[in-house]
Amino acid sequence: MLLNELLKAIQPVEVAGDSNIEITGVNIDSRLVEAGQLFMAMRGTQADGHAYIPAAIAKGAIAILCEDMPEEPVAGITYVRVKDSEDAVGKIATTFYGDPTSKLELVGVTGTNGKTTIATLLYNTFRYFGYKVGLISTVCNYIDGEAIPTDHTTPDPVTLHNLMARMVEAGCEYAFMEVSSHSIDQKRISGLSFNGGIFTNLTRDHLDYHKTVQAYLKAKKRFFDDLPEDAFALTNADEKNGTVMLQNTRAEKHTYALNTLADYKGRIIESRLDGTTLEVNGREVEVQFVGKFNAYNLLAVYGATCLLGDCLLYTSDAADE
Repeated sequence: MLLNELLKAIQPVEVAGDSNIEITGVNIDSRLVEAGQLFMAMRGTQADGHAYIPAAIAKGAIAILCEDMPEEPVAGITYVRVKDSEDAVGKIATTFYGDPTSKLELVGVTGTNGKTTIATLLYNTFRYFGYKVGLISTVCNYIDGEAIPTDHTTPDPVTLHNLMARMVEAGCEYAFMEVSSHSIDQKRISGLSFNGGIFTNLTRDHLDYHKTVQAYLKAKKRFFDDLPEDAFALTNADEKNGTVMLQNTRAEKHTYALNTLADYKGRIIESRLDGTTLEVNGREVEVQFVGKFNAYNLLAVYGATCLLGDCLLYTSDAADE
C-alpha cells in the first residue's frame, strides 16, 4: 500500500520526503522491522520508540512515523510527524489491514472483574450457534478454533489489527475481546470499530497505573464515550458506576441487574454446589455456574446475545446445555 494512502487515515503535522512509496508492512517494534516497512515510534510507559528509529532504519524501514523529527534525518527516508503517535498507530494499522473490524461484529468487555469469563462465554456461545468467532483474551486469543498465545489483556495496535484481519480472512462473523483500562488509556484500541460494549464493575485495582479511582473510572468511561450511535452499551445497573458509563455515550443504552429494574433482569432462585437456578426475564433456567458474580456474568452474556440478534436461539437451546 502506498504511504500517501495510509496517511489519509490520520492528520499528519508534517511529511518530509516522498509519500508516494510502497509500504510493505507496519511495525512498532524495531526488532521486527523488515525491508520496505513503516516504523511507528510510540512513546510507551517503559520505552520511547523514538530511541529506536536508527535501529529500524538499519533493519530496512523506509518511512518513519514520529512525534519529534530527528535532528539529523537520513537521506532517502520519509518522515511523518504526528501530534499523537499512540492514536495514529491504530488508525494506520487498521487502514493497512483493510479495516477488518468493519467486516465483523466486534464487542468489547471492560470492567475490573468478569472480562475474561464474559468474553469467553460469548465466544463459546456463538461458536455453539455455528458461527465462526474470534476471541481476544488474557488467557488465549482465538481465530475460531485456532489458539494464538498471548501475554497482554489487549495486544498492541499492530498485533491487534493483524489478528482482526486474520479473523476476517478465516471467515469470522463475530469477535469478542477484553478491553483493559490500560489499553483504553494507551489508545491500543484506536482504529477499531465496536458494535457493542459491556461494563461489569469497578473496584480499586490498577491504581499503581491510574493513581486514582477517578482516573481509572475515566479510562473505562472513555470506551463508552467513543462508541458509535449504531452500537450498544450494556452496563451493570447494580454497580454504582454502571450508569456513569452511559452518561455521554451515543450508543443505544441497555442494562442488566439482579437487584434493580433492568432490560435483562435476573434473580437467583437457588444456589447449589453443582450449579444455580436462575430466573432471567421471567424464564427459569438451570446453569452449571455457581456464585452471584457468575449470575452477573451470565446476564451480561444473555443481554449481549440478545442485542446481537440471537436472543430466542440462546434462551431456547444454549441455556439448557
